[in-house]
Amino acid sequence: MMKSVSIGKYFDVSNSKKMFLIAGPCQMESRDHAMMMAENLVKMAEKFKINFVFKSSFDKANRTSIKGKRGIGLDGALKVFEEIKTTFKVPLLTDIHNETQPSQLAGIVDILQVPAFLCRQTDILEAVAKTGAIVNVKKGQFLAPQDAKNITEKLEHFGNSNILLTERGSTFGYNNLVVDMRGLEVMKQSTKYPVILDATHSTQAPGGLGSSSGGDRNMAFVLAKAAVATGIAGVFAEVHNDPDNAPSDGPCMIKLNTFETFLKQITEIDNLVKSWA
Repeated sequence: MMKSVSIGKYFDVSNSKKMFLIAGPCQMESRDHAMMMAENLVKMAEKFKINFVFKSSFDKANRTSIKGKRGIGLDGALKVFEEIKTTFKVPLLTDIHNETQPSQLAGIVDILQVPAFLCRQTDILEAVAKTGAIVNVKKGQFLAPQDAKNITEKLEHFGNSNILLTERGSTFGYNNLVVDMRGLEVMKQSTKYPVILDATHSTQAPGGLGSSSGGDRNMAFVLAKAAVATGIAGVFAEVHNDPDNAPSDGPCMIKLNTFETFLKQITEIDNLVKSWA
């Protein structure tokens, strides 16, 4: 039986329930930009009756180049997160990068995300687990789907079973990722926890532009539709009003003015697949 995780007072998620959406800009660029993006995404989610989590990163600590912009930082982001939550009444997700950040964010941000490169770091998993917050772990590009069970067992060992798992592709040669759709089912069956597809990072070409990562945002539509057809808990997508001029992950982010089409397609597929259950 698939496990269900409560996203605070907002809604429950499970592989067998209606899909939910995690979306927002890659990094928090400013208060005004974050508020604008949240407002637009909330309206779209309401239009398609999708349970929604707003995502943005206060720090992109794993940029390809030392010259890459990293975001407004933890102190600057905390006030913005609080304003978004108060204004739009939506749960929030952000990345953490070390053992001290989880305790600073817990209580403000609903879901603490462990980046793919850190998914096996036991001390970080312990710090996140002990906050009691919901934990979303991105499966590393270097892990087989069945290895995700080791991640969930670590978090359970530290007293936290509020777990989400996100697939974001596996390394396939240099500067390339692939998503094995079989892996979504393996992760579901081996852990029973809600499984999410990161539709945009899965299109990434890590380091493909030399000093930054490339990607193909158009493929996010393809991957998301295929993943939703397997029956998963949710979809993660980075969205931006002007991704070609965004400070990070521009080639992967979906354009805001095409995101309604994206949502229409994946919700129709999800409704059909879940009606078979």
